[in-house]
Amino acid sequence: MIEEHELIDNDFLRQFELKIDDQLAKIEYSLQERKIFLTKLIIPEEIFTETFQNNFIKVVFENIEERNLSVVPTSPEIAKFIRKNRQYRSMLPVGVRI
Repeated sequence: MIEEHELIDNDFLRQFELKIDDQLAKIEYSLQERKIFLTKLIIPEEIFTETFQNNFIKVVFENIEERNLSVVPTSPEIAKFIRKNRQYRSMLPVGVRI
């Protein structure tokens, strides 16, 4: 479902966006130095499934990893995702534990 849609980094609104069937899923962020703070996850209930949420977060993490940034999850859903997917813990800055 996500693979055929393009992830957009809307730096003006400071959010990652994924449009699916006229619905907009987004992760709001704040960028400071070489760290990106993922502050809010918003997925409309019309397209929400746990699988969609996990895949959306994975696509965002891949984008962040390509940019060589550290991730600071301030959103509870994203922190939970990192706890379940240990391979992303290496993207946390030094001193941040989940």
